[in-house]
Amino acid sequence: MSHDVTVRQLIHQLQGVDPDLPVHLAINPDWPQVHRIGRAIEITGQNSAVYLAEDGQEGVLPPEVRAQLDWADV
Repeated sequence: MSHDVTVRQLIHQLQGVDPDLPVHLAINPDWPQVHRIGRAIEITGQNSAVYLAEDGQEGVLPPEVRAQLDWADV
């Protein structure tokens, strides 16, 4: 089973969310940090994919986010 999320699936997940909210990546449950999303690029051809570049770190992931993700004790 693939762990890839498609663009269609990501759009579907975000449909009910306020479009003016900032988007961050939650990275690494053992060292839970918040990362900003930078550029999005599309690569075509045999290994087609969309890549979201990381654009710096915001700090520690808030406890309520870790709880929603089931990452560590809160």
